[in-house]
Amino acid sequence: MLEDQMQLASPTPLARSLGVAGVLFPTLSVTTPASSVFVIVPGMLQVAGTGAIWATLIAAVVCVATAYIYAELSSAWPVAGGEYVMVAQMLGPMAGFVMLGINIFNNLIFLPVAGLGIREVLAGVIPSVPQVPTAIVVVGACTLIGLLNIKVNALVTGLFLLVEVAALFAVTAYGLVDIRHNPLTFLTAPLVEQGGALVPASLTSIGVAASIAIFAFNGYGAAVYFGEEMHEAPNRIARSIMWALVWTLLLEGVPLVAALAGAVDLPSLLASPNPFGELATRVGGERAGQLIAFGVALAIVNAIIAWVLACARFFYSTARDGSWGGPFDRWMLAIHPRWQSPWLGTLFVGGVGMLLCFLPLRLLEVWSGAGLIAIYAGIAIAAIVGRRSGKTAHARYRMPLYPLAPIVTLIALVMITWATWFDLDEGRPAIIATIVQIAIAAAYYWLVLRRRRWDAVIPS
Repeated sequence: MLEDQMQLASPTPLARSLGVAGVLFPTLSVTTPASSVFVIVPGMLQVAGTGAIWATLIAAVVCVATAYIYAELSSAWPVAGGEYVMVAQMLGPMAGFVMLGINIFNNLIFLPVAGLGIREVLAGVIPSVPQVPTAIVVVGACTLIGLLNIKVNALVTGLFLLVEVAALFAVTAYGLVDIRHNPLTFLTAPLVEQGGALVPASLTSIGVAASIAIFAFNGYGAAVYFGEEMHEAPNRIARSIMWALVWTLLLEGVPLVAALAGAVDLPSLLASPNPFGELATRVGGERAGQLIAFGVALAIVNAIIAWVLACARFFYSTARDGSWGGPFDRWMLAIHPRWQSPWLGTLFVGGVGMLLCFLPLRLLEVWSGAGLIAIYAGIAIAAIVGRRSGKTAHARYRMPLYPLAPIVTLIALVMITWATWFDLDEGRPAIIATIVQIAIAAAYYWLVLRRRRWDAVIPS
């Protein structure tokens, strides 16, 4: 026991080698704008039609508010554990570990969900591609890339991002080739497809689409997971977070407006499960559609690489806090002498992700639950408590117009939770899954960690 405590007392620190761009590239890769446009935005169009423009604007306001919260708390504690460290510092160790438990589910489930989703993107190009074997191979390959030095991975994700951005620029250009609709009418008179005809979009449908858009934009806060590898992180990490959000909003919002403005048959576009792919094929030809599909698949691969990196660092932080005990904490803290990466933690994350690929995609989506709602709520409350108590007074970045950002975030979350609960097919099971995650984490803390006086460590 004494040996274990000595080994955990001074773990090998992560090497600081990244600047603002080095953190921005993997963070923007986590948000994966191309896959959001091609996989998530079509659902917004089906729900709210051209009202998806209003939904995007509403979601952008909420995400800007949340990004300000992330920026302030990350500049106070640029720690690889991310949200659970922030919450533990403000709301106590039990609340912090509950946040940790929610993050574990969401972090690990992202990998198989993304891997299994590649088949859906490539189905129109390679109809016979098998779903589960493809997902396992992709997650495994991304894990091996994640073992490399973080500077190498920042370069890799940056190069992949160029392909992703090129695909989004191409879709935008295809939409603007022949503008048929005035974009202002999408704001003044939003319409939704219903039985092949266009009818006015309701406020409820726009609200549901806004909740979808918030999930599509999510990922900018992942910058904090790389905070311990960033030079002068307290001074610089806020810039990476805000730039990641700005680029996400532009790369997802502009193609949406362009596709609607250039739609030949607006009702068909709004009802289509693949409107952007069909736009590329119609304007650029079949080969262009195929290239766009491969570009989106590459974007998903890029997101998996970036999330393997982030998740391995998350587990490194949990192990440094002594969250699991025994050899597991030592394994997660192991830093490769050459690559300077938490290599055993990376292999663990990838291995679990590969195993989860055998589970049904629908089950994984339900398990991921409404965790993002709980995470956003937790950091919003932490930001308020931090200001009132003075515990965030040392933060190098201070959000403007406080307390507007946390209030906007909490109000939006209440509305989204209400709408989600009345969605009996997907929303309510998601909330229940998150409540179960909270209960499991709270029980583990109360029965195991409370006696060990567990708390989140702030490295010097």
